Amino acid sequence: MSALREVTWRDIPRLVELETELFADAAELAGRPRRSYVVLEGGDGIEGYAGVDLGGDVADVMTLAVVPGWRGRGLGDLLVGELVRRAGKSGAGSVMLEVRADNGPARRLYERHGFEEVSVRRRYYRQPDGPDVDALVMRRRLGGGPW
Repeated sequence: MSALREVTWRDIPRLVELETELFADAAELAGRPRRSYVVLEGGDGIEGYAGVDLGGDVADVMTLAVVPGWRGRGLGDLLVGELVRRAGKSGAGSVMLEVRADNGPARRLYERHGFEEVSVRRRYYRQPDGPDVDALVMRRRLGGGPW
């Protein structure tokens, strides 16, 4: 059974390993005071993690990952739901994120949670050994306000 909990210092070595493995060219775990990170931990250790920047009217998803062996079990849904909950609790009117245009499973995950595409950032993800990939900017409105 997986459980959400706050990230602690003891998690950092494993999270750095996962960031390097899953997001080699875009590691995001630079601790900043207005950011909130959470891990999903089960009997075999960390199964996923996510972070959100809670900087005002618009919260930004900074990272979200599920360990490959744990994908397809609804853990991404738990993580997205928790980030949206934290954003709402902080008073944000919306949540924004970027997702690789070629990452169909992640796009469907965010769409299930009410995120809509608002723009495209051409060639956002630079790859030294392959073609650059666009980023889709997605937003979920949480309450009143223009964002």
